[in-house]
Amino acid sequence: MNFPVIDPQPIWISLQLAGVTVLILLTLATPLAWWLAHTRCRFRVVVEAVVALPLVLPPTVLGFYMLLLLGPHGWVGGPVQTLTGSSLAFSFTGLVFASTLYSMPFVVQPLHGAFESAGKIPMETAQSLGASRLDAFFSVISPLARRGYLTATVLGFAHTLGEFGVVLMVGGNIPGKTKVISIEIYDRVEVLEYAQAHILSAGLLLFSFLILVTVYSINRRLPVQMV
Repeated sequence: MNFPVIDPQPIWISLQLAGVTVLILLTLATPLAWWLAHTRCRFRVVVEAVVALPLVLPPTVLGFYMLLLLGPHGWVGGPVQTLTGSSLAFSFTGLVFASTLYSMPFVVQPLHGAFESAGKIPMETAQSLGASRLDAFFSVISPLARRGYLTATVLGFAHTLGEFGVVLMVGGNIPGKTKVISIEIYDRVEVLEYAQAHILSAGLLLFSFLILVTVYSINRRLPVQMV
């Protein structure tokens, strides 16, 4: 019996993309989520709407505008190409940029909720005892928000791993460079290679299920920090 041959490159590229994107998102989303949780700025609602926009916007629409932005004549892609000679469109770097914007709400919103639950009192107490604002955040607030960080990491990684519309528009379908798992599944179905498509789809489904079960289990075991 001949078993279907699976190309490992789309899997590896997808894991790289998800890992890099999550690291960038955690770095960017932490101060943004903290600001959203505690600011009284009247423009907060506008910022929240912009962050949440990928939740309701069709991926192809977002991908189209990302392609224009990152292309040779785009506001971001143009200067980058002038400086480096390389195009952000149809590149792994471009995929990371687009994926960061597309997965932003899946990281910001859990952190936003965690910071709101923690409140300002722990931070103010730590500062009154002599801790700097940064030290108070990492030593007091971060442990209180660990459930939020866990959920944000898992959702951001899983969402990026399953992207299709945005990565197809921005990265195209370049083997070994921008072809991710979702595009590989589409390609296998298009040429009626259902066995390969089934293996990849089942693997992605199982991975997503297991990672959600894991995060729910860990969250149930983590003690609730009372402030």
